[in-house]
Amino acid sequence: MSLAGRHILSIDQFTRPDLEALLAVAQTLEPVARRQYRCNVLDGAVMANLFFEASTRTRISFHTAFSRLGGRVCDTTGFTFSSISKGESLEDTARVIAGYADAIVMRHPETGSVAQFAKGLRVPVINAGDGTGEHPSQALLDYYTISSEFARLGKTIDGMTIAMVGDLKHGRTIHSLCRLLRLFRNITFHFVAPPALAAPQELLDSLKTAGHHVREFDSIASGLPGADVVYATRIQRERIEGGEEMEGYSEDYRINHTAITEYAPKDIIIMHPLPRDSRPGAFDLATDLDTLPNLAIFRQADNGVTMRMAMFAMALDVHKDIDRHFHKWEGYRPRRYSDSDADFYQFD
Repeated sequence: MSLAGRHILSIDQFTRPDLEALLAVAQTLEPVARRQYRCNVLDGAVMANLFFEASTRTRISFHTAFSRLGGRVCDTTGFTFSSISKGESLEDTARVIAGYADAIVMRHPETGSVAQFAKGLRVPVINAGDGTGEHPSQALLDYYTISSEFARLGKTIDGMTIAMVGDLKHGRTIHSLCRLLRLFRNITFHFVAPPALAAPQELLDSLKTAGHHVREFDSIASGLPGADVVYATRIQRERIEGGEEMEGYSEDYRINHTAITEYAPKDIIIMHPLPRDSRPGAFDLATDLDTLPNLAIFRQADNGVTMRMAMFAMALDVHKDIDRHFHKWEGYRPRRYSDSDADFYQFD
């Protein structure tokens, strides 16, 4: 596989061997992400972070990934007073930024806008989320997370059961992860949501066509049993016009300690793309799960840096030289990030 100079716009552009190649590079870079080594393979390279839509985790994760490979980052957020607000087209902006940066990461609220931006450019563009469309880097880090968690448990993605709970209609992370998992074999999907927030029929049909098993449930009591992974998402309130689509969504759909204890297998992996909405009435993933070792949401977020490093290394065609650029980390580094992290998640 070669990603050299290629855009990363959609999960649909990947094959299973592509995913396995990215996984291998990410595993090589894991010691850098965990601060055991420094790496300067991108010394002198510049990345432009263009976020037309507010973000904290994704933007900082991409910034950190490029920086840990020795590159420099130009961050741009908010375009109220920029050239875009003065009427400049995406195409003109793209050409200008391509003259400044060696790689471009872009998030935009309109579906298809990142692909429009990237059209004709020879500088790699990575889609960091386009409206309700796709979020390919999130799907890739989710894949890395599931692979890592399953390696610890002796499981495989082929043949697994995954329960997806929440806003399955608007959640681009759900859509992208399902597209990625189509490349595997014999997966059982449990979709748990009220009818107004159900997954698009086109997505369900594509999974069936790929040979997977699709089941829809209207409660977590029926959707969690037998699942190896539960992937919860918050309600995408910013993408819902009016409140009619919220009808039927209640505490009954909230994944909390009681739900996991009563309905889920003991070793279920709990995932969430973050941020989770902790406000009253949000019914998002509960904080009473935070002490459970199988809560993987923060390991999942950490894996974002590792996988995005791999994406940059392959898109800029330096992945074969990574080992030569490793340097032992000197100075302080934490052995763990938080007192609530699982005991097995330490940086030895």
